[in-house]
Amino acid sequence: MAYSLLEGNEAIARGAIAAGCNFFAGYPITPATTIYHSMLNLLPSAGGICLQGEDEIASIGFCLGASMAGMKVMTATSGPGISLYSENISFAVGSEIPIVIVDVQRLGPSTGSATRGADGDINFLRWGSSGGLPVIVLAPVDVNDCFTLTMHAFNLAEKFRCPVFIASNKEIGMTRENIDLDGLDLPEIISRTPAPLNRPFQPFQTDTGQTVPGFLSIGDNVLVRQISSTHDPHGYITTDPDEIARSQNRLKDKLLSAVDHFTFHEAFNMDNAATLLITYGVTARAAKAVYNQQCRQGNPISLLVLKTLWPVPEHLIRQVARTVKRIVVVEMNMGQYVREIKRILPEKQIDFLGQMDGRLITPAQITETIDSE
Repeated sequence: MAYSLLEGNEAIARGAIAAGCNFFAGYPITPATTIYHSMLNLLPSAGGICLQGEDEIASIGFCLGASMAGMKVMTATSGPGISLYSENISFAVGSEIPIVIVDVQRLGPSTGSATRGADGDINFLRWGSSGGLPVIVLAPVDVNDCFTLTMHAFNLAEKFRCPVFIASNKEIGMTRENIDLDGLDLPEIISRTPAPLNRPFQPFQTDTGQTVPGFLSIGDNVLVRQISSTHDPHGYITTDPDEIARSQNRLKDKLLSAVDHFTFHEAFNMDNAATLLITYGVTARAAKAVYNQQCRQGNPISLLVLKTLWPVPEHLIRQVARTVKRIVVVEMNMGQYVREIKRILPEKQIDFLGQMDGRLITPAQITETIDSE
């Protein structure tokens, strides 16, 4: 076994290298800066490129250009930077440009508290770009997740040609933990599907039964059009309602129809449990402690730790919650993902525990909420 002592940010960088990342651009921002530092140390020796942009907007722009040229790309920032990324996130969605975006969340709003964690960006990651089309958001719990979910994030970005977010936070990103790199269950590496060469290239054309167009790099011998406006399969601007609707529905369906295949989670189901805890991120650690304590005391509860947040894994949530009467949603914000749980399970009693004051939610707080019924 090969044990290493890594912080979550370092594990994300190493996971990116393992997934084949060969381009990184970013701008220093607490608490994400050590991802940039790690990539600066690791990427050039692996044959890749690591750049610091003059600001966040330039950094994600560099990444999108490199991705269009065929590279596997990643950028990393925190809440203020994610806000600046918004327009280029929309570009990546609409023009189907693969990119992994790490958001090491800190306490907001605005500049907030740079050295205090929170999960306040969860809804922004989903809805913070024009058009409202789906994106993929993965949420690690610990250093092992930081490594493996980063690899999955690259695979998903390549497979579906879309932006994939890693919703970490300060407590996960800057906490050092032991990780057994040889003992991790790692996915096989996936790369984007090349366009067929036996016919004229159309940059946004999909064959029957497919939802993702084949890819050709900008700069090759074949002319490749990239565009941020509504477009037809040839990559030309269109205002035809039917053509636009087909494109928008495909962008939506390519992720929503496949979410069951990348629903990462941990589920602890107890027979006869009346209460289900649902949480994600670093708060899952406190929730696991409560789960174990309740079981030892003869008061069994169930626990669902979500690691795929968007698209919402509705089938999983309904399946795990089917036999319980009450659900307690715990998250480090004022109430964001709990809205999705209420939407999916309107027939259940749903209680919420949340705070956004720079402190972690403790097992004692969760226990008090469970006992307050």
